[in-house]
Amino acid sequence: MHELLKTLAAIGFLVRKELLALFKEPSSRAILIAPALIQALLFGYGATYDLTYAPYAVLDQSKGEAATELLAHIDGTGVFKRERVLSSSEQIASAIDDDGVLLVLSIPADFESRLAAGQAAPLQMILDGRNSSTAGAASAQISGIVNAFNQSRGSVAAVSVERRAWYNPNLESRWNLMPALIASLSMLQTLLLAALSVAREREQGTFDQLLVTPLTPMHILVGKAVPAILVGLTQSTIILLVIRFWFQIPMAGSLAVLYMGLLVFTGAAVGIGLSISAMSLNMQQAMLYTFLIIMPMMLLSGLLTAVNNMPVALQIGTYLNPLRFATDLVRRVYLEGAGLHEIAFDFVPMLLVAAVTLPLAAWLFRNRLS
Repeated sequence: MHELLKTLAAIGFLVRKELLALFKEPSSRAILIAPALIQALLFGYGATYDLTYAPYAVLDQSKGEAATELLAHIDGTGVFKRERVLSSSEQIASAIDDDGVLLVLSIPADFESRLAAGQAAPLQMILDGRNSSTAGAASAQISGIVNAFNQSRGSVAAVSVERRAWYNPNLESRWNLMPALIASLSMLQTLLLAALSVAREREQGTFDQLLVTPLTPMHILVGKAVPAILVGLTQSTIILLVIRFWFQIPMAGSLAVLYMGLLVFTGAAVGIGLSISAMSLNMQQAMLYTFLIIMPMMLLSGLLTAVNNMPVALQIGTYLNPLRFATDLVRRVYLEGAGLHEIAFDFVPMLLVAAVTLPLAAWLFRNRLS
């Protein structure tokens, strides 16, 4: 028991040393807190797929009352802005090719007469497909406006579509993106912080002093990992508070389950970072290796692109990415209110990554750096 207390005390001193080194300078404290806050705000405002502005052009060959009424419905949304009025179909290609408009509405000359006769009146919509997500959203909104226009004239279509969205009633992309940032944004600095930990000491020549102390490689590993995990959880908390109270996105699940998942994920991220740090000869190498794997981890996490839409080979590769399962866990707990038994599988890959990388880092401490 006495030896155990001595070991815990030694690890505690090492943790204290690491925390003091992190928070010694005001610039270091700002780097640990400010980026998480700023990035959460930037992603919340900038990384949104909601259609809020759609410039369009119109070619109205009908010049009738019905066409004018339909265009008034479109302009009245506040989303679609009529940038150009075309006089011939030859102008359509240039209007779209120069990125001036997202879509062109072409109203045929017999539009009014067809409606008066009770016949189907086609409305041609030419979309700029270079931005498929925005074009798809614009197309869906135009279809909805046309349906409302038909109903206002008493010509309701025989088939109607009713839609209901679970967990995000208004289909706001921010609700889908922001909770995932609780894991992904904190990972960026946690991974880099852990990767620089040993590399910094080796470059400064202080790691040799640690090796001659009574601490074992596993003790050193714990002393290096705990501060990085604490920083990662702190940053996740900052982002969580921004999402919940600044952007007013309600949380449906349990904080205990959420932080249990974040703890496991942060441990896996720290294990990867410490393994990188132990393999690096200097801080420049550690930073290079870190940035080399951060982007693939982000792209293969499902943060922006659904994993199911990826090629099969990439889907298999995502099982090595703890961020994929952390993203799924956080989204389901935050938005869906999923319980521990419902997201239990997400823990398995993260625990496996942590179980491999943390012992690997300890082994590298002993064999590569001694």
